[in-house]
Amino acid sequence: MMTCLFVQIQCRPGTTYKVADEIALREFHSELYSTSGQYELLMKLYVPEDEDVGKYINAKLMDIDGIERTFTTLTFKAF
Repeated sequence: MMTCLFVQIQCRPGTTYKVADEIALREFHSELYSTSGQYELLMKLYVPEDEDVGKYINAKLMDIDGIERTFTTLTFKAF
């Protein structure tokens, strides 16, 4: 079973497209959107149940240049 997460990504000004391109190249997400508001990108991904969510996100995402901050929402049940 997989855990569904949504990660909002705040980018340094002028780096949003570079960040999005790098995420797309890594192919670990399900969906990636540009958004309005405080965060520039919204990513949906599935993390294997046996993985630590924090470590997984840090290993896959946080070394991308241009990311300033993230906000992660874990999901529990789909209706």
